[in-house]
Amino acid sequence: MECVVQGIIETQHVEALEILLQGICGVQRDRLRVHEICLKNNPNLGNVASEVRLLCDLEQPEPTWTVKHLGGAMRGAGAEQISVLVRTMVESKVSKNALRLFNALGYKLDHELLRVGFAFHFQRGAQITVTVSSVNKMLKLHATDEAVPVTPGIQLVEVTAPASSENYTEVASAVSSFCEYLAPLLHLSKPGVSTGVVPTAAAAAVSLMSDDFPRTQPE
Repeated sequence: MECVVQGIIETQHVEALEILLQGICGVQRDRLRVHEICLKNNPNLGNVASEVRLLCDLEQPEPTWTVKHLGGAMRGAGAEQISVLVRTMVESKVSKNALRLFNALGYKLDHELLRVGFAFHFQRGAQITVTVSSVNKMLKLHATDEAVPVTPGIQLVEVTAPASSENYTEVASAVSSFCEYLAPLLHLSKPGVSTGVVPTAAAAAVSLMSDDFPRTQPE
């Protein structure tokens, strides 16, 4: 399982967000360049739609592949009471031949994206990952070098943390608490719930970019 929230931020404020994240986390960012291929199953594979994502990490000297399956979100009164989405998720490393395998199993290409940006990985009540990326679409099949932005001037921010059926409440609470630090710059909510950009983002960015703001979190 995983807990996840998403939001958007104007590209002009991304540098300020990076400064804030480094100050909170105390770790260096990792560069992000991921080719994401979304595959969906054929109706003859069952009545329930299935979707898998093949992720190719292009930042590695030798591109590495991961397959990720996102299941349904947790429902019920408990899910409504928490501010993050809790969903089933399974991922595993795969070979570069995975696309051919899934095609043979009846999965078809739904869409593909190129995500370019950075990520922070750190421990803060849970193992949290924050990714900030521009989402780009391919004009030709697998042509990552010719990708163009889906939403020019806007970047996607996603906060995720692995969880289990035993500890998802604690993990969700840790993610929610962390998100409060980012509130001056962006709204983070469950995927699919659009909250737009934050009116205070410009003023917060100016403050963060000033020389008076500490670049690392005080002890």
